[in-house]
Amino acid sequence: MRLPLLALALTIAAPVLAEDAAPNRLSDDVRVLASPAFGGRAPGTAGEKKTLDWLVARFAALGLKPGGPDGQWVQKVPLIHTRIAPTAQMSIGSTALTQGKEIAVTTVRAAPRVAIKDSPMVFVGYGVSAPEAGWDDFKGMDVRGKTLVFLVNDPDFEAQAGDDAKGKFGDRRMTYYGRWTYKFEEAARRGAAAALIVHDTAGAGYPWSTVNASNGENYDIVRDAKDTRVPVQGWIAHDVADRLFADAGLDLAKLRVAARSKAFRPVAMTPRFSAAADVAVERIESANVLAKIPGTKRPDETVMFAAHWDAYGEGPADASGKTLRPGANDDALGIAGVVELARLFKAGAAPERTLVFALWTGEERGLLGSEHYATHPVYPLAKTAANLTLDILQTAGPAKDVVLVGQGQSSLDAMLADAARAQGRTVTPETFSERGLFYRADHFSVVRRGVPSLLLMALGGAADLRIGGRAAGQKWLDGYMACYHKTCDAWDAGWDLRGAAADVDLFHAMGERLGKADLWPTWSAGSEFLAIRDGSAAMRK
Repeated sequence: MRLPLLALALTIAAPVLAEDAAPNRLSDDVRVLASPAFGGRAPGTAGEKKTLDWLVARFAALGLKPGGPDGQWVQKVPLIHTRIAPTAQMSIGSTALTQGKEIAVTTVRAAPRVAIKDSPMVFVGYGVSAPEAGWDDFKGMDVRGKTLVFLVNDPDFEAQAGDDAKGKFGDRRMTYYGRWTYKFEEAARRGAAAALIVHDTAGAGYPWSTVNASNGENYDIVRDAKDTRVPVQGWIAHDVADRLFADAGLDLAKLRVAARSKAFRPVAMTPRFSAAADVAVERIESANVLAKIPGTKRPDETVMFAAHWDAYGEGPADASGKTLRPGANDDALGIAGVVELARLFKAGAAPERTLVFALWTGEERGLLGSEHYATHPVYPLAKTAANLTLDILQTAGPAKDVVLVGQGQSSLDAMLADAARAQGRTVTPETFSERGLFYRADHFSVVRRGVPSLLLMALGGAADLRIGGRAAGQKWLDGYMACYHKTCDAWDAGWDLRGAAADVDLFHAMGERLGKADLWPTWSAGSEFLAIRDGSAAMRK
């Protein structure tokens, strides 16, 4: 017999006093959220309403209070959905470019047509403007109306001993200046007509097929009129860029080396960029879910626990004919972890600070729900002590360590180490810091506004499993990556969620300290977010 949705939520949420996260509860929640009834939890679909209703019912059953604006459970998130027509015409000089083959572009402007005619092109190296590092790739050049061509990652990525960039941007660890989002934002701030990034698999952290997966489609939040986006943004294939630079009499390989120098200046290119395409524009109203446990002594100060509720919904059929991408680990397991944290905190002593449990929409479309929250915060970001985010946990059992993404960014690292030590575990830094995972999850929306944050994401590297060691952890990671964003990211009764539950307990232990102590985590010296947080210091006195 199938229970009605609300009844099922109430059954799962039956109060049980416990000190640790329960693997079976995590599994039960994922089984529901990743079931066909939820349709892959895509924003703007019937699966969204079912997801929101289920989440609200769970939080209400646990005895939490609505945490959204005006005493509501949800924060509305207006989105735009755009798709460039497959008939788009693009060229650099006399060379026609085929969407999806030589070039992959989108727009996030709500305009029915893209029309760029003979825009002058400028190579801007890595396109970094970082006063704190004494670095400026633009050197005052007026780039309004121009097409900017960027290298992916940041100047330190390929830097050699003796290069000015060496050690300026975290060595191999990607900083925000290396993210494609930063480059598109910088182009928009400077009034560019288009922003094109030269794709390299090593620098981007993913192949051309990932870049091209959008097929001309994009999403964005509805923005203030002053917060404009660049009209056309996207990528040029590596071999195509080499050829185009050579045709312009430029050596891209030599320019890569030059871009690692503080003396680098933008290089004007002789060919011009043109693009003409119709754009289908759709407006969608989605929502974040927000719940809270009010603080008893400092209710205006908050600690936030978060995950994203959305997944990819229906997609092209795989080899077996399946079309549903259920997002069981990404991020139904993160949702389950946040719900379990809510249960644990509600069963314990009331916190002095307000604890906020946030489940975001639109993460898979560009961190959109969390970005909307960050631009329309319900709780002052200056008084948000920390954000702790769960996004993909390993399902292969207990581990001797916890993999930390973005190690060295803030004092939260030491708090995590303390919590891990109490479990008999150690902290292992992520394996591929050059991929910039720290900038690719929802916590980053508040990070860039100065809120110290910590991310647990199993993609950061192989866990040292108690059975099988790191080799077994790598085997799990390889297997999961084969299902990443695909139909096979599905709930499995054979999962061993004891390790995932232990990771949830780490956040519970950190939350106990953050919620009851007069403690303000800080950014590390040299972090690109330190100055932002310092700017609001007076509000925390």
